[in-house]
Amino acid sequence: MKKVHIKSFGCQMNVYDGQRMADILGEQGFEETPTPEGADLILLNTCHIRDRAVQKVYTELGKLRDIKTAQKAQGQDTRIVVAGCVAQAEGAEIQRRQPAVDLVVGPQAYHRLPELLEQAQRRRTVDTDLPIDDKFGHLPAPKPAAIRARGISAFVTVQEGCDKFCAFCVVPYTRGAEFSRPVAQIMAEIERLAASGVQDVTLIGQNVNAYHGEGSDGRAWGLARSMHRVAEVQGIHRIRYSTSHPNDMDDDLIAAHRDLPQVMPFLHLPVQAGSDRILSAMNRKHTADEYRRLIERVRQARPDIALSSDFIVGFPGESDADFEETIRLVDEIGFASSYSFKYSPRPGTPAADLREQVPLGVMDERLQRLQARIEHHRQAFNHAMVGRTVEVLLERAGRHPRQLAGKTPYLQAVQIETETNQIGDRVQVVIERAGSNSLFGRKAGEPDTPSQNPAMLDPAARDPANKDLAA
Repeated sequence: MKKVHIKSFGCQMNVYDGQRMADILGEQGFEETPTPEGADLILLNTCHIRDRAVQKVYTELGKLRDIKTAQKAQGQDTRIVVAGCVAQAEGAEIQRRQPAVDLVVGPQAYHRLPELLEQAQRRRTVDTDLPIDDKFGHLPAPKPAAIRARGISAFVTVQEGCDKFCAFCVVPYTRGAEFSRPVAQIMAEIERLAASGVQDVTLIGQNVNAYHGEGSDGRAWGLARSMHRVAEVQGIHRIRYSTSHPNDMDDDLIAAHRDLPQVMPFLHLPVQAGSDRILSAMNRKHTADEYRRLIERVRQARPDIALSSDFIVGFPGESDADFEETIRLVDEIGFASSYSFKYSPRPGTPAADLREQVPLGVMDERLQRLQARIEHHRQAFNHAMVGRTVEVLLERAGRHPRQLAGKTPYLQAVQIETETNQIGDRVQVVIERAGSNSLFGRKAGEPDTPSQNPAMLDPAARDPANKDLAA
């Protein structure tokens, strides 16, 4: 078989898109390979959310050009494809900067990969159209073997695009207007996943809680009503969703956290800043106090919920006082985890033209302070788990013999030693220790004896490979 190497950057949506492109290419006789060396097709699925992410793509393309040249000298024809949001934003500029690229395809056109690759054999090709037709209706269903190879947790795109037009965000320009898939189409995909062993699904979209797909009654269903339908699928034990906007967090969705046992007690709800002045400049259309009141309502419905957020520091015009409001919000709410970034001007967005840019050194100092507070609350949340018994869904083998790794309902990584369980089991675990990025525990009912595994005994032992599980 021909070999394809796919590397996805950025968000959960890109992970999903990368898998679907692998499904498309599998129908064309391609088999995935973990490294670009030896691949007949190399595909970069890119992210445009920050300038650093864009520069990573061009650095990667320089390395891939050298691989392509070396393989051509050995008689192997290698093609390079750039897909995703950088492709959408920069188009032909990518091929100008890196002539080794054969095909540039935007995130709304990748369902046409077979014909575009055929066209690219004759001439270098760019397709960044935002088509009217639904790309999801053209995607092949993943094979059961491919689903099983990807694990017992899966992302399912239910919504794309965004109509919010936050001043800093490029998504409306790279992903287009909000689009929601029909409920029947989503359910068919989730039922296939469940039939192949998936137990944990995350419904994803750029603004997922604005979902309004056509339901079985011909009317638009919101995300909450759709999740009630997902909860009926046999074998699906955990449901999450990401990423949400505070203004679309309606009563039905809050109630779903209370009423549906399958909906996990974890909510990623970006606020971006704690200053009303900056929130207004960002065009977020909510205030910090409105966000606080929303969190109170969510916690009333689900008192044990863990909260996560996104923050931008150094947005144009942000003063020291504005930044202190963000710190105050973080300390008041006590997020279990959060993502934080320095403001990065994106071409074409309104904020990129603002004059009051914050100096880089100031942004660096603010980011360090913010991340220290976020980490303080994350560690406090994790250490509060010690002594508790929680259900852990075992997802993969750990780094050590007899060790399995999984997640709590709160999306925390957990390591346990077991000789009687396997991947896919849901196990009651007593949390014994909190490490820097993982929790460590034993199965409930087993003797409380010290582990013989040095990595379980030594608090200094770290497992960098698990860091992504805690995100």
